Amino acid sequence: MAVREILAGMPWWVKWVAIPLLALFVFGGLITSVLTFVVSLLFKVLLFVALVAGLIYVVRKFSSSARSRQDW
Repeated sequence: MAVREILAGMPWWVKWVAIPLLALFVFGGLITSVLTFVVSLLFKVLLFVALVAGLIYVVRKFSSSARSRQDW
């Protein structure tokens, strides 16, 4: 018996409310762990990009001011 045949005889609230709630109950910890990992990884990548951009800005700022002093 296929899953579609089993679900065809069920009321709408079983398909759209009960089954998703059971899935959240069973896999909720796993879903939370995966989402936490993805968000923390995204935060670390954005922090790394911001730090590298700041470093490049500071290096260019000081190297351009050093060049202007050498022109005198």
